[in-house]
Amino acid sequence: MAVVIRLKRGGGKKQPHYRIVVADSRKARDGKIIEKLGYYDPKNGQEAALVDRDRANYWLGQGARMSDTVRSIFKKLHV
Repeated sequence: MAVVIRLKRGGGKKQPHYRIVVADSRKARDGKIIEKLGYYDPKNGQEAALVDRDRANYWLGQGARMSDTVRSIFKKLHV
């Protein structure tokens, strides 16, 4: 199973917010997840992002890959 850390979209039309999740790469974007790591709200910027760093590091240590968007969010948060 290829595990990836990526975003799961929520919110209404033109009001997006995202959960940062660990999921199987073969599942749909908003499909079944393995674990929720945090959230990101692009409307409010960097102050509206939260990540459980310990669990993120655990999954990266287990071989999970990050999507490009999540990688840029982690760089902004210094994870």
